[in-house]
Amino acid sequence: MKIKIYFMMLILAIFSSSSFAQLFRSTSKVGTTAAQFLKIGAGARAIGMGGAYTALGKDVYSVYWNPAGISQSNSSNEVTFNHANWIAEITYDFAAGTINLGDFGVISASFTSLKVPEDKVRTFDKPEGDGRTWDAGSVAFGVGYAKNLTDRFSIGLQAKYIRETIWNSGAQGFAFDIGTLYRTPFNDLMIGASISNFGTKMQLDGRDIRYNDDPNDNLDTGPNNVPALYKMDEFDLPLTFRIGLAMDVIDTRYFKFSAAVDAVHPNDNSEYMNIGGEFSYDDLLFVRVGYKSLFKDNREEGLTYGGGIKYPLMSNMSIYINYSFADFGRLENVQFFDIGLIF
Repeated sequence: MKIKIYFMMLILAIFSSSSFAQLFRSTSKVGTTAAQFLKIGAGARAIGMGGAYTALGKDVYSVYWNPAGISQSNSSNEVTFNHANWIAEITYDFAAGTINLGDFGVISASFTSLKVPEDKVRTFDKPEGDGRTWDAGSVAFGVGYAKNLTDRFSIGLQAKYIRETIWNSGAQGFAFDIGTLYRTPFNDLMIGASISNFGTKMQLDGRDIRYNDDPNDNLDTGPNNVPALYKMDEFDLPLTFRIGLAMDVIDTRYFKFSAAVDAVHPNDNSEYMNIGGEFSYDDLLFVRVGYKSLFKDNREEGLTYGGGIKYPLMSNMSIYINYSFADFGRLENVQFFDIGLIF
């Protein structure tokens, strides 16, 4: 009965929000949201499985995909670092950690960074550079909390501060991620749902949009050199709704095969699905394969695969290393690496 009450309260809260309604617009709004780096998936394990991670989680990377998942982790505490050489020599990094406080729940912290390499400032008169340089970057800091409300139902929340900069200007915003995870009686099938990046709009401000203006274009009359600025538009964050299923299809003493599928609805693109599977031997060696962005309009993403190893250092401490490859079609590919410690 309690599960039904919690579930209904969550559904009512979601659908009573006017901001959430924009998820269900039929038109595609590609390129109309800010902070696009928030859409880059975190964790080589998740990427290797095609991003089908909303219901699978149960580890520190659930902080990104579904905050409720960290409360169902089998470990006490976990820290991790993920690196990827993104498209066009851009670097992407993600780090996170969780602390299990027992019956009180699990708290988390995360950091995301995207960095565009420094380049020359080129103008029409000086196409080889005018002696100045520019760069761009994006960061997000998050803190979260998750708790098992029953032995089968979990809920999680993460608050984030987001900032993007380009040359001498920047924009900032705040957002929330919220998720639920339910383990059904049917072969422990997991059902997960999450909303990511529900928050404020972002608007550029800084030295690059400020200038001195002469209102009547006459230096001899009227006020001159009036401080002015260009009017910048406000842009939504990339709000994303995910719902997923995951289950251990094979679970024996040494061998396990887990399958997962996610349906994703972003506010700036068409709906799509992610599917993936993971084969493990003795919870030591892992092989993964997936397919990302099924049914998405004009997609470049597709096949993903990867693997990993988890090695016990002592009775209550393990280290893991994961790798994944993601095909991006005409944009070639991206490779993810992560390393973590469970203790």
